[in-house]
Amino acid sequence: QVQLVESGGGLVQPGGSLRLSCAASGSILSISVATCYWYRQGPGKQRELVATIGRLGNTDYADSVKGRFAISRDSAKNTVYLEMNSLKFEDTAVYYCNIQIFGNNYWGEGTQVTVSS
Repeated sequence: QVQLVESGGGLVQPGGSLRLSCAASGSILSISVATCYWYRQGPGKQRELVATIGRLGNTDYADSVKGRFAISRDSAKNTVYLEMNSLKFEDTAVYYCNIQIFGNNYWGEGTQVTVSS
């Protein structure tokens, strides 16, 4: 069993920053051999892919967050991060961590990010 726990969400003003964390625990070897994703689902919207980090450390982002968000990981801590800067109202969503490793697919419960003045 693998558990993913997201944290770091909260209420922030437009233009502000947050750093989300996704800690993996359980029977997971290392996230260094996994492909890790951050998704989000805004009010009344479908879940969308925000950021990806591959096994080789290659990253990819949705156009809506390019230049503002950065995904990274600390393999020693089995933790994936999403640094979010210059936040906008439309970034309001529940953010989910997803890890795919050796054909298995794991999801966290999500963390709420609300951008409001």
